[in-house]
Amino acid sequence: MAGYKHIEHCCGVYIAQHYTNPVEIGVGSNPDAAQCIHEAGIPVRARDVRACNLPTWLPFARDDIFEPDLSLYSGADVLYAIRPAEEMIPPLIDLAKKLDCDLVVYHLGFESYGDGGTIVDCGVKLHYYYRHRSEPVKER
Repeated sequence: MAGYKHIEHCCGVYIAQHYTNPVEIGVGSNPDAAQCIHEAGIPVRARDVRACNLPTWLPFARDDIFEPDLSLYSGADVLYAIRPAEEMIPPLIDLAKKLDCDLVVYHLGFESYGDGGTIVDCGVKLHYYYRHRSEPVKER
């Protein structure tokens, strides 16, 4: 697996191994990480500010994280974003805090926000900017 597909695969596998109710923020037209999660038997949802043409198995809703509809994230144990714009990080942190769920971000290249959060290497470097507990725990 090379390039971007490797990134999405690593992110998706990590989320599937550690969470039971993830929501991808800013999915765009790239549901590859969500597909890895879905194929692991984990229900996953996707959100984006724009309408997206996504597979029917992926529940999607339009939402703006700068003015989020909290009901669209009900029950989430993690929000994750792959290559979000830097200006999205503060509202993502705020949303994770309001929902009391983890926030995991994959940045493009060597980008990060603030102190970079806690970094986890799962084949790619993921940044935890908010954790509602010390370690992700998957319970089924």
